[in-house]
Amino acid sequence: MEPSFDWNTVFLQCKEKVNALVRPLLKTLKDPQPDLGRGAGGDQMKTVDLAAEKAIVEVLLQHGVSFTLVSEESGIKEYGSQAKDCYVTVDPIDGTTNLVRGLPFYCSSIAVSQKPVLSDVHAAMVTDMFHGDTYTAIKGRGSFRDGEKIVTSAVSSLDDAVVGLDLNTYKVKELAPQLSELIQNTKHIRHFGANALELCFVADGLTDAFVDIRGKLRTTDVAAGFLILKEAGGLLSTPKGEAVDVKLDPQQTVTFVASGNKEIHEAILNLLKPK
Repeated sequence: MEPSFDWNTVFLQCKEKVNALVRPLLKTLKDPQPDLGRGAGGDQMKTVDLAAEKAIVEVLLQHGVSFTLVSEESGIKEYGSQAKDCYVTVDPIDGTTNLVRGLPFYCSSIAVSQKPVLSDVHAAMVTDMFHGDTYTAIKGRGSFRDGEKIVTSAVSSLDDAVVGLDLNTYKVKELAPQLSELIQNTKHIRHFGANALELCFVADGLTDAFVDIRGKLRTTDVAAGFLILKEAGGLLSTPKGEAVDVKLDPQQTVTFVASGNKEIHEAILNLLKPK
């Protein structure tokens, strides 16, 4: 599939279809749910996750897209005769726990590449399924929220910065020494529970950085958010300041620091003590 393909139109139709299939299921989330087993990423699958994935696949097929699906739920599946020419990496619902509990922060994420590696992603969408905002990016053309161009924050001091930090792990005692100086020197720490959307908040200048060094976040969660951040002018690296480029796979994990500008990025890297 050529990068010039009109992905933005497809993305918006995916958003509409996901909402259409998921909305009726929201009424029954408090009821006992069927045991669907664990998805390819290792998390317990829920009916809403599979419905969202189904919606995305259906829209792609309606547009005649031949692709390899890289999904947190169903794993890697090929559709069409030229499936190796296009990879569509999806997290059908990022923030499922928030959705199930009624917390208003969850999204759907889609990234498109010609090879199954993060650096090759050339089109992306993350849609806020509660508030309706949709973030998109095409490589080399900038990032947008609902069609309006966005840029990252210019905040350069941790005294003023709002920094996202994911500590959702049983290894928090192991991570604490690596993060203690950053936490001590940052006035406003946040975590909302859907990492793809948190990356878009950095891209949109709503927050100034987002840090995840747990080693459990999968590339399916962040493939789209990474491109949206970069196209908005943000920076992304490993906690050691190296380039982030890994394979797109539901079991591939990643650690990173994502920032709105060079000054805040370097300030965070200087405070981290990664192993």
